[in-house]
Amino acid sequence: MGHTSQRTAIVLVTSLFFLWALAHNLNPILIPHLRKALQLNDARSALVDSAFFIAYFVMARPAGAFMKRFGYRRGIVGGLLLFAFGAFLFWPAATLRSYPFFLGALFIIASGLTFLETAANPYVSVLGDPATAPRRLNFAQAFNGLGAALAAFFGGRFILSGTAPTPAQMQAMDPAALDAWLTGEALAVRIPYLVIGLVVLAAAILFMRAHLPEIEEHESASGQRDTRAWQRLKLGVVAQFCYVGAQVGVASFFIRFAGHVAGTGEKDAAYLLSIGLLLFMAGRFIGTALLRWIGAPALLAFCALLNIALIAAAVLLDGYAAVIALLGVELCMSIMFPTIFSLSIHGLGGDTKLGSSLLVMSIVGGAVVPPIMGAISDRYGLQPAYLVPLVCFVIVLLFAKTMRKSARVRE
Repeated sequence: MGHTSQRTAIVLVTSLFFLWALAHNLNPILIPHLRKALQLNDARSALVDSAFFIAYFVMARPAGAFMKRFGYRRGIVGGLLLFAFGAFLFWPAATLRSYPFFLGALFIIASGLTFLETAANPYVSVLGDPATAPRRLNFAQAFNGLGAALAAFFGGRFILSGTAPTPAQMQAMDPAALDAWLTGEALAVRIPYLVIGLVVLAAAILFMRAHLPEIEEHESASGQRDTRAWQRLKLGVVAQFCYVGAQVGVASFFIRFAGHVAGTGEKDAAYLLSIGLLLFMAGRFIGTALLRWIGAPALLAFCALLNIALIAAAVLLDGYAAVIALLGVELCMSIMFPTIFSLSIHGLGGDTKLGSSLLVMSIVGGAVVPPIMGAISDRYGLQPAYLVPLVCFVIVLLFAKTMRKSARVRE
């Protein structure tokens, strides 16, 4: 088979954004589900995110080194195989009703996703005109939003049972009946993750047969690193850490938040979350269009400001007004990851794969913010916990303002 054309290569790689979104966005379903099935508190249930996103920190540099030596295609195939293996491990984890086993399976899934994200994000950015990289990456990431919305919808439909007895009701149950009910809840994840594993395995076989064009990443003419480009990268790593932490934290506690402030049942809250993630996807397409006329740093700053206001509203209001404010956050934060990513790797040349792996490492923010939110929620309540992502968006705003100044200097 000859080399895949540039357009076909982008289509193939864009499909990866959809696949990893399925895994990412089942976590907000898993957190309340395992909290109930395994009888966890908020802080312990948030370890779902910790196990998942710590893998990004641990595996990003090895993934970058692997890609530098063996290329994008082999990195993608390896990532898909790890992803599938982790998904298959959900079957024994659920059968044993073992939380550590679930966390281990999630770590393996996320290790595979680390390879995929280390490859796909810079590949889409670099494969084409550098001036349109933010727009191209936002468009590809829009399919991430589609996967996210479908994950929330089908996760709510096939994993969540819709029954959530209070601690007092569970205490009053016969021990054998309680154990049988908890076992049934735990087993609900087996078929969905088996299906995901099979789909991902099929994708790995497809990529084994494809011949993606490798991207030539040249060193600077002087052979030295561009100091200003590396300064942008360092700031981008901090901003991406905060953004991912905020994104994960907002979604992870959304189902509990909707129940807490508006009395929404868990299935209905999951459907609301799927609406929020559809808004997230729509925001990516809208952002892609707006980037034709608005500079990436300016759009990023505007969205960060809106999110600060919306989270403040979610903390201060009650009822569905607070829930709608969080849905607005999903819309406004949609352009942030690809925009921060493309601004941060601009001008890195031969260090693009290394810079990409550092930005993927910063996804560990998703392991740090939710447990902090969980601890605050256990002690002070769920709404005050949302002040943590508010602070994260303030840091994204500062990054955007710095990038605007940097762009003016370059001009």
